[in-house]
Amino acid sequence: MTFRSVFLLGLLCALIFIGRAAMAEMVSIAGEDINMRSGPGIQHEVLWKIGSGFPVDIAKSEGEWVQVKDFEGSIGWVNKKTTQKTPHMIVKANKGTTTQIDVRSEPNATKGKVVARANYGVVFRTLEKKGGWVKVAHGSGVTGWVESGQLWGF
Repeated sequence: MTFRSVFLLGLLCALIFIGRAAMAEMVSIAGEDINMRSGPGIQHEVLWKIGSGFPVDIAKSEGEWVQVKDFEGSIGWVNKKTTQKTPHMIVKANKGTTTQIDVRSEPNATKGKVVARANYGVVFRTLEKKGGWVKVAHGSGVTGWVESGQLWGF
């Protein structure tokens, strides 16, 4: 291969990677009991219901429908109107256990007082990101900091 061929191949790969990265978009569900469907339209089977604030990653779009992927890798379709840009996170740590994560008063594992604990699958609204920490708020009124490695939804 010539230098030019290698360069063009590298450029093409970079453009494909950038295009795929640009397509990925995090959104959250707006509304309770939103139907997650097997395909893009109301004629498709409802796979499960999804709740308000649940973060999802848009994989592709088809008309008024978006194919989304959740933190466990499950894929389904929802109407675009049932999504919002408000950032949310979900606890991904400790699947299959009763171990909880700590929500702290400040972004510091040793100085931050534990203000709450949360189980796998708990949804939080994202308020701020700082270093390896995320400031979150829960619908119950709890606000605090969680280490980012314990959450999904970036």
